[in-house]
Amino acid sequence: MGLLVPGSVSEEGWNRIGYNALKGVEEQLGAQISYIELQQNPASFEKAFYDYASQGYQVILGHGFEFQDAALSVAEDYPDTIFLISSSDIHEGNVIGLNTDASQPFYLMGFVAAKMGKKAGLVGGMEIPPIQQAFAGFKAGARSVDPDFPISEAYIGNFTDTTAAKEAALSMIAQGADFVVPNASGATVGGYQAIAEAGPDVKTFSIFSDFTQVAPQNILGLYVADYAQGVVDVVSAIREGTSRNRMSSSG
Repeated sequence: MGLLVPGSVSEEGWNRIGYNALKGVEEQLGAQISYIELQQNPASFEKAFYDYASQGYQVILGHGFEFQDAALSVAEDYPDTIFLISSSDIHEGNVIGLNTDASQPFYLMGFVAAKMGKKAGLVGGMEIPPIQQAFAGFKAGARSVDPDFPISEAYIGNFTDTTAAKEAALSMIAQGADFVVPNASGATVGGYQAIAEAGPDVKTFSIFSDFTQVAPQNILGLYVADYAQGVVDVVSAIREGTSRNRMSSSG
């Protein structure tokens, strides 16, 4: 199994949970594994998929919605390879999405924010469906409490620029946001740094990993998905030759 991640697996957050999933497949299923850290470059996505597929990797996980188009392109040439795409609903031939619906935990975050705060800010990486879905959940939760609860939203255009995430969060705080939630993969830590510097009156939630050490006075709760075991289960089903049937029956 090969893994493509849009950043460093050494950092807490989205990339780390992808790496943990890969390690879970190695430890529980005895698979040979490899991973590659990539920047936001669709051409490099295709090359990495081609490299792994041509080397005989049977399963390749593109850890993020942004890998979907590249996988669809390469999959045509390697029909016996399974391409998994995180944060995607796709199910076309041998390209299969693994979607964790973040709108549900984000709904709870929005509900709490509107109960406790005066204004919220959401800092996203790229404006892609899974992040839009999460933020839509947050807004729905907040406005179930107060239809007029103010929420600002910004995207930094990538998943690696911690400085940009920090600046976006600081800007929201300067405009009165007392709840700020960053969701920008590796860049997320920059948002938590801004929140911590703003003092204990600005609150947030930890996304995908435990960032409490970065902002110990600000984090009210954690959203940590058990992504690794889910991936292990899917890869196990693939190895048994039952993946398509199981996923079709489960929707």
